[in-house]
Parts: sequence; structure tokens; C-alpha cells
Amino acid sequence: MTGEHPEPGSGTGTGTGPALVGIVLVSHSARVAEAVAELARELAAGGPVAPVAAAGGTALGGLGTSTERILAAAREVDQGAGVALLADLGSSVLTVKALLMEDELPPGSELLDAPFVEGAVAAVVTASTGAPLAAVAAAAADAYTYRKA
Repeated sequence: MTGEHPEPGSGTGTGTGPALVGIVLVSHSARVAEAVAELARELAAGGPVAPVAAAGGTALGGLGTSTERILAAAREVDQGAGVALLADLGSSVLTVKALLMEDELPPGSELLDAPFVEGAVAAVVTASTGAPLAAVAAAAADAYTYRKA
């Protein structure tokens, strides 16, 4: 993640406005998570951009998911306005669900039901406007309706 942010959970925002919903992108691939995060940040640019962190791959750099990476990313983006997590497939979804059930993620964390790339862009753009977590989740879910033909 780029830019300066407050201590996780402080709820103080970036110092230039209210706290924004943080976004965590959970993928089996670190490169995929980083690339989608970069794309979403670039498309949301033009003002304050919500904090976005990629949590991809294993601690050893392989394909898979890592609870430690997900927890660190969620804490990194947490400004007190909620944390929206998007997962790519299979075990990344199950890992996020387990962390939510075990109450290990910051308060106000939610797994979004959305396509990974389009949902991430919609979530980051919406969160960057200062929208609450419910609106960020709705925008990401609405990405399922995007038609390409």
C-alpha cells in the first residue's frame, strides 16, 4: 500500500478527511492481488484513494493463501470505517470466512460477494468517495451485473 495512514483501528482517517473503508484483496497469487490492487488504485485516483492492501500467496512465495498475510493486510487498511475483503476463489474464501468466524479480523470486517477484478475496482472507487461499508459492498456486488456483450 502506498501513502501514509494512521494506526490500524484508530478511526482517524488519513488526516485530510473522514476514515475510509479499507479494502483487502485476497488471492492465491501475490502477483494477481498486487496487480488488481494497482489497477483499482489507478482507476480511483483523482482524489483521496481508499486504503488497499494485497494479501496474495503464501509466506514462502508460492500459490495459496496465508492467514498471516490476510490479517496483516486487514490491520494495515483499517481506519475504523470497516474493512471489505474480496477473495478470488476456493480456499481464499474459506480462509476469510474462518477468520471472520474466529473474530480475528478488525471490527467491521466483511467478506464481499463480488467478482474479484470488477468488484475490487467498484469497491475501491466507492470507498474512496467516503461511502460506508454497506455501500461499498453493494457496489462490489453490483459488478456481477456488468455485461460485456
